Amino acid sequence: MRRKVVAFVLAGGSGNRLLPLTRDRSKPAVPFGGKYRIVDFVLSNLINSGIFSIYVVVQYRSQSLLKHLRDGWQFSSLLKDQFVIPTPAQVRAGEEAWYRGTADAVFQNLDLIDNPDDCTVAVFGADHIYRMNIEHMLEFHERMNADVTVSAIPMSAHLSTEFGAIEAGPDGAIHGFHEKDKDAPTIPGRSGEIYASMGNYLFSGRVLMEELRADAQREGSRRDFGYDILPSMLGRAAMYAYDFQTNIIPGETGEAPLYWRDLGTLEAYYEAQMNLCGLVPSLNLYNSQWPIHTASYPDPSAKFSFDEHGEMGTASGSIVSGGSIFSGGTVRGSVVGRGVRICGGSLIEDSIVLDNCVIGSGCRIRRAILDEGVRVPDGECIGYGAEQDRSRYHVTDSGIVVVTRPV
Repeated sequence: MRRKVVAFVLAGGSGNRLLPLTRDRSKPAVPFGGKYRIVDFVLSNLINSGIFSIYVVVQYRSQSLLKHLRDGWQFSSLLKDQFVIPTPAQVRAGEEAWYRGTADAVFQNLDLIDNPDDCTVAVFGADHIYRMNIEHMLEFHERMNADVTVSAIPMSAHLSTEFGAIEAGPDGAIHGFHEKDKDAPTIPGRSGEIYASMGNYLFSGRVLMEELRADAQREGSRRDFGYDILPSMLGRAAMYAYDFQTNIIPGETGEAPLYWRDLGTLEAYYEAQMNLCGLVPSLNLYNSQWPIHTASYPDPSAKFSFDEHGEMGTASGSIVSGGSIFSGGTVRGSVVGRGVRICGGSLIEDSIVLDNCVIGSGCRIRRAILDEGVRVPDGECIGYGAEQDRSRYHVTDSGIVVVTRPV
């Protein structure tokens, strides 16, 4: 009989590299794909895999995330082991209230694990876009009689300073960890790739509890799974890497590429969304056997109508979310969120328009990200003059213009 699985989703990251989109929200609460938030992907993977006991660990700028969890992830089940519950840092006498690292975020909530001797604990990050059948990872964890299993994926070696690299044997047994190390060893026979940790872990409950308690007493620890907990377990615990390339999603053909993206920068965030507009996107959001769940709002359908000059609003190669109205205007190769209004004569190309934006008449916008609630006045041009854009907006090194509401 399979052990009970309790999941901790680490959703407290500040996401500073996504500024200014994370000025007023945490990274997991940043919108993606029109109607979703980044956190929806890990939560959907857990739910679709039959894991229903989920604690979402929140911290920085959490109000937007808490509202989204309330609107989209509150179960009505009467069963006590089916829940999605946010867990902020606990205030303890003589201690700071903040979580001091990923390991401390779970350590502060160890009392939520009822029976560690009969429990597997899933510790998953909330910062990535991917689909994963966690059932397969659990099967591997149990088959190998592992104390800890780390999901891993081959990545280009030049990204070794951004990820934790794993040394593993042919059976997946882990022999070493190299956290964000430019000299991390590459995969044997594949000199251009490292075996990167995806930041998703399965622990035997008792082992996790003992390791976190020991780390809490260790001077100099960063209280981090990648830097401290996992390396300290080498040689003392049964540790295995689960190869994400072997994961199978129901409803997908064997030829479908595995997809995992760390949206750590504005460029990565932009490119991942632009990929959704392609003829055959790498990320399939239309698989009914593996749905991406999110908050369900009573939005009407999107509407395309005429402007005062009789010009019809159109969209091509784009994603358009509910409640949006195109009164004239043209949208090409873009992702449009909920409740967006676009007026006649405007042209939006290769852009991301988040919820409740209003774009006036005769605007031209390209290679831009418009944050929620932005109002673009009539005749405005964005993305057509680098110097002018930099004087008014945030512009990335690659020229993506990010427009936010005034503070």
